[in-house]
Amino acid sequence: MQEVSLEGHQGRPAVIDLCHPCQAFWFDSHESLRLTPGSTLSLLRMIGERAAAPRSGGLDAATCPRCGARLQRTRDMQRTTRFEYLRCPNGHGRFTSFFEFLKEKDFVRPLTAQQIDELRQHVQTVNCSNCGGPVDLTRQAACGHCGSPLSMLDLKQAEKLVAQLQQAADLAAGREIRPVTAADRRRFLLAYLDLLQTEGVREPKGFRHRAGRVPEPGRAAGHDRWVIGKLRALVAWFTKGLEDGSRLRLAVNQAESMAALRDAIDEFFGE
Repeated sequence: MQEVSLEGHQGRPAVIDLCHPCQAFWFDSHESLRLTPGSTLSLLRMIGERAAAPRSGGLDAATCPRCGARLQRTRDMQRTTRFEYLRCPNGHGRFTSFFEFLKEKDFVRPLTAQQIDELRQHVQTVNCSNCGGPVDLTRQAACGHCGSPLSMLDLKQAEKLVAQLQQAADLAAGREIRPVTAADRRRFLLAYLDLLQTEGVREPKGFRHRAGRVPEPGRAAGHDRWVIGKLRALVAWFTKGLEDGSRLRLAVNQAESMAALRDAIDEFFGE
């Protein structure tokens, strides 16, 4: 694992261990509570930079890097969102995957019954965010492999939390607080689009049944088609309360390819 030194409260550094292959953080006891807003933002950037990298193996057999004890799966709750991690039975710390860290920070939330119904109008199959297994939306509302409820990145909540963290970091450093710009919103949407494009593309052969068909000219097929459908559902929520948001919703709903989708986002935010 790679040691990453971050700023902690009261001037004390917080040293985080980052596992690149398993996409997870190791926090020594109470270490995550010492992170400043700026340090939390740094961890979020690390997650974003490594989102497209393949994840190797599971964490169930992990051991404590301090004492070698087998880590124990522990379930916790942040507000109304459940998350889990692997903790050392001797209290040395905990191992948290990137996805569970996002849930802990309230970036990722379980879908409501209404949101699942809306998603079914656009896609039939999604990947479980926890184990990667396929979930048939026509018959299921949770993963049949690990039992995890369907979850999604809450774009509006994430944007709000990032802005709050940035403002807190600016205040602590004596910098002028800056508002969230159109460029920030565009960057956020495109980053999530990149995340969607990498989901499920490294599944072993035969893991998911895919019906073969010849795509129509100018229309996406297979995984890209699934990405477009999922982003349409997300943009429907992301643009609520956004000035002229209906124009972006219309453009995204009319996009029939990944290139057209990116062009719609760039055009709306003036790029």
